[in-house]
Amino acid sequence: MTPQPTEGMAPQPTEEMAPQPTEGITPPPTDEPATDTDSLAAGLTLGESTDDADEEAEAIAAPVVIRGHVDKHGVAWGTGRRKTSVARVRIRDGSGKLTINGRELEEYFRIRRDQETAAAPLHATNMAGNVDVFVNVKGGGTTGQAGAVMLGVARALQVMRPDLHEALSSGHYLTRDSRMVERKKYGYKKARKSFQFSKR
Repeated sequence: MTPQPTEGMAPQPTEEMAPQPTEGITPPPTDEPATDTDSLAAGLTLGESTDDADEEAEAIAAPVVIRGHVDKHGVAWGTGRRKTSVARVRIRDGSGKLTINGRELEEYFRIRRDQETAAAPLHATNMAGNVDVFVNVKGGGTTGQAGAVMLGVARALQVMRPDLHEALSSGHYLTRDSRMVERKKYGYKKARKSFQFSKR
């Protein structure tokens, strides 16, 4: 029988209450093997990263989508659209000739803004004097056709020279302009314009 401490006396330590030494004790082995995640986490500290993690992040990045093809004759094809206009573009190595529906660029597009828009991808990539461009475009007006030619030329250039993707993408030449004319509604004069209202 364990003697009870009397009032005013500190309890004496017993065998059950004695502190156990912790030094030199190893945890029992487990059957589960250490994972790669555990070893990676053990070697990392907050705010640090490894080169392997950066390479994995680059590999996960979305692949570049190329719209177009190169035929058996080495001619790059690209299709561009803007509003209701559609342009089919062919590009091959040449001296810098640009033909639209059988006519020269300056003859087909009379406005300088449309001329610059259609040839913008060639000047942005310094390919204006190195390739010949043949375009068939239909539908819409001059502004829509110029935008369609620009997109078609950019896509054909990307197919022909994939290394030009960065220059074309940074200039937004590979982006399809989705703005369209809003359709007319029943009971309205135009898409949103109403007829004159008369109360009496």
